[in-house]
Amino acid sequence: MSFAVSMLVFLGIASIIGTMLKQNEPYENYIIKLGEFWFVYFEKIGLYDVYHSIWFLIILLFLVLSTTLCIIKNTPAILKDFSVFKDSLEEKSLLSFTHHLVIKNKKYVNTSKILHYLKQSKYKVKEKSKENGDFLIVAKKGNYQRIGYILTHIGVVIICLGGLLDGNLIFKAQELLGYKKIETLDMPASKVPEASRLSLSNTSFRANMTLAEGSSDNVAFVRMKDGYLVQDLPFKITLKDFRINHYSTGMPKSFESDLVISDPELSQDITKTISVNHPFTYKGIAIYQSDFQDGGTKLNIKLRSLFNSNSTQKIDGKIFDKVKLDKDQITYEFNDFKKFNVLHLKEGEKEKPRNVGPSVTYKVRNSSGQAREYLSYQYPMPIEGRSFYISGMRETPQEEFKYLKIPADAKGSIDEFMLFKDALQNKTLIESVAKKIANQSTSNIDKNNEVKESFEKSVNKLMALFGQGGFSNIAENIDKNIPANEKEKAVQTYLKIIDIASSEIYKARFNLADKDLNQTRIIFIQDALNAYSDIFFYGVPYYFELTSYEQKEASGLQLTKSPGQFWVYLGSLSLVLGIFSMIYLHERKLWLLIKAKGGVILALSSNRKNIDFENDFKKLIQEIKKIIQ
Repeated sequence: MSFAVSMLVFLGIASIIGTMLKQNEPYENYIIKLGEFWFVYFEKIGLYDVYHSIWFLIILLFLVLSTTLCIIKNTPAILKDFSVFKDSLEEKSLLSFTHHLVIKNKKYVNTSKILHYLKQSKYKVKEKSKENGDFLIVAKKGNYQRIGYILTHIGVVIICLGGLLDGNLIFKAQELLGYKKIETLDMPASKVPEASRLSLSNTSFRANMTLAEGSSDNVAFVRMKDGYLVQDLPFKITLKDFRINHYSTGMPKSFESDLVISDPELSQDITKTISVNHPFTYKGIAIYQSDFQDGGTKLNIKLRSLFNSNSTQKIDGKIFDKVKLDKDQITYEFNDFKKFNVLHLKEGEKEKPRNVGPSVTYKVRNSSGQAREYLSYQYPMPIEGRSFYISGMRETPQEEFKYLKIPADAKGSIDEFMLFKDALQNKTLIESVAKKIANQSTSNIDKNNEVKESFEKSVNKLMALFGQGGFSNIAENIDKNIPANEKEKAVQTYLKIIDIASSEIYKARFNLADKDLNQTRIIFIQDALNAYSDIFFYGVPYYFELTSYEQKEASGLQLTKSPGQFWVYLGSLSLVLGIFSMIYLHERKLWLLIKAKGGVILALSSNRKNIDFENDFKKLIQEIKKIIQ
């Protein structure tokens, strides 16, 4: 019994782990969440698929054997106890009971009234006359509490058997013998070898299928460790339509799929609508609405050059497809499209999340095969009272995105920044501005041309450094060429010159007078300078601008065949009934010895002595005394 309890505790801990740690995720997700160090250890002990791990199934098997032996051992005695009345107890034994009562010098007792009271109290009664003239009444009730013991143990056995039925034991045996193996290569389902396919006769599986609107399939994929298996289905599923309802914030409220089931055995196709928690079951296979994703949305994109003037490329892409730019030797790989993105734009403040519009997740891969991941939003976001176009970049999936924030102009577009960016890279314009600043700065100090030329060259050089690498390039130049005790002063001077020069460049580029340079434009210039500095860390020479799209959604289906489900439910019912029987049914055994020489001895026992038992004993004493007196 102690072994079974230990196994149950172990199963409970394993189930908690299986609940807290999302099961059967791609291994990359676990590496991102846990890190490579813990990932390796968790993978070795099978925590990514707890309920199908060998050790979990072995525990279930041992628990079945242990509990079954316990049932076989104790059930006959429990059943026998239903019909057995312990009427061989003598006076000495009754007096040894903790709860007993002795009434002396009472020669006549109305046994019929006592028997009537006990039967009214739902006791089963047996009478026995002893050889010495004593009369013994044995009564008991609550025997069905013992049935609770049997039901509880049977429930545990049935639940464990259900778990074993759904535990992929057949596949594990085939894998151990070398008949089956997990496929790790990415390939079409039709090309997956037979060794990595599960037949129609497979008794248990939990597989996934993703269908774009209008598409159909008759296979599903079972995630296994770092790969997958292909599960053939006895019917074909077609996604006729997929719908999502959203809250006012843009968060998904509900989603459902209209499915068409085609089977050669049917005279006509079956059309069913499924939604979350409302599956459809056909031929023992339950089809659940599990999630949704993109189904191949078409994208119209502008690639705005960050380092060349007036250079824009228009490309057409599609989610899950690739576009190669031969000139730059880079490839765009489009991974995901989201029409709604609900974000908290102000961290730490009590503001409702809001929908910021569509986004595209993609990778840019260079000629050597290295890739960076990007996340670009179509519309500008309001941040601290201004609007910015946001695009995130990260080197690896383990990293957080680092965001490039490009200020939007008064029209809500990116055009003004791009024109200003080109102006910052325009050598002729910079020289003109440098000359203007030199003339203005030295006109009241020295009319010597050498001073003007020197200052003009300094402005030219400083803006050239900024144009070639932003603020980080300026910082590197200061570190290399300025003494430590003069760095702080140099930083302040350089920033002031860049501020003045960039304002002049902005005015010259957009033909503005001094009076037109209001506070809004000054803030725009500062934001633009910061964004310009960040493009040198962006990792790709183009800004990704999504101009339009044609959305195509896909429904994520989960298909399960669980022969053990019925048995788990049945076992759970047995377990609940057994527990309730043991808690709410109170076993009572009573002995009333009426002595021939006078006197009465009453004894009461129970397998669970608690406050209810104490109250029952007190009540019984009162009633027996009333009857006897």
